[in-house]
Amino acid sequence: MIARRSFLAGLAAASLPRVAWAEVGSPACLAAGKWGDDFVLHGLSAAGESLFRIALPARGHAAAAHPVEALAVAFARRPGTFALVIDCQSGAVRHRLTPPEGRQFNGHGVFVVGGAVLLTSEVVAEGSAGRIGVWETAGFRRIGEWDSGGIGPHDLKRLPDGRVVIANGGIQTDPADRSKLNLPDMRPNLTLLSDSGQMLDQVELPADLRQNSIRHLAVLGDTIAFAMQWEGDPALPVPQLGLWTPGSPPRLCPPEETDAMAMQGYAGSIAVSPAGDMIGLTSAPAGVLMLFDAKGTPLATHRRTDISGIATLSGGLVATDGQGGIWSVGTKGLTLLTQAETLWDNHLIALT
Repeated sequence: MIARRSFLAGLAAASLPRVAWAEVGSPACLAAGKWGDDFVLHGLSAAGESLFRIALPARGHAAAAHPVEALAVAFARRPGTFALVIDCQSGAVRHRLTPPEGRQFNGHGVFVVGGAVLLTSEVVAEGSAGRIGVWETAGFRRIGEWDSGGIGPHDLKRLPDGRVVIANGGIQTDPADRSKLNLPDMRPNLTLLSDSGQMLDQVELPADLRQNSIRHLAVLGDTIAFAMQWEGDPALPVPQLGLWTPGSPPRLCPPEETDAMAMQGYAGSIAVSPAGDMIGLTSAPAGVLMLFDAKGTPLATHRRTDISGIATLSGGLVATDGQGGIWSVGTKGLTLLTQAETLWDNHLIALT
């Protein structure tokens, strides 16, 4: 466990930056994808220009960017057994993180304590019980783990005050082929942890929506916006966006009635605009991007084949698609920034 702030401060001092992001072109975001036959990680400018491209050993999912040092941790597509700590100046792999025996990485991680600590979402392979791995970043040594508070944790985010929120998807999966084993009995939840791993709050969805797996998160001040993937009757229209302010029940945010089935029950990525006035939600299977205001009121629905990644950049929201497109997002539509050779994967990760 991370037990004392003085210990954390010591870790921070030991983790002083070697190369800053400015020295590798000040990328605005990171994105994994497929370039020809190779899987790669790019650092992208706010205009979608590739500032660096680094090879990955297999298909990537999300990445975590160190807040100061030009380091990125690229996570394998879940269930995964590698997370690569990449020097984004040289492209060298500084460390290859491996979960403990019988564990699997689950696609996401986040730096906390000014970059001194990395948290990784993990599952116990047999049973999918959730764990959060705790790694000090001076040498990327595992120093402990926390209970995630549920089954199948996926995304996790740091709140402005240092607390950590976990999206426990609720799905038990076969460790080999990812088949879903407990759909009738799912219980997804949002769990709030202190910066030492203590559970502070937890909420579940209403019983009739317990098959709406909570997958991805975005932070909107003290509120958490969350994206869901429906595992129930595909003929039922259910919301894919929810909002939760700790201490209160979650609030679900349906789209316009005419768009009730537009996302096909699947939200893959979520982001909040820099001004905090707009939430973007994507569905690659449906080829749909929806926009909501900060209260969850629908604003617009845009269509683009295989659109999936979305991130908060200085000027607004930017999205990527599986055909190589990088798009500026607004209520009036999508504007193409650039057409890349890389076919973009699930997520676009902003450097903050």
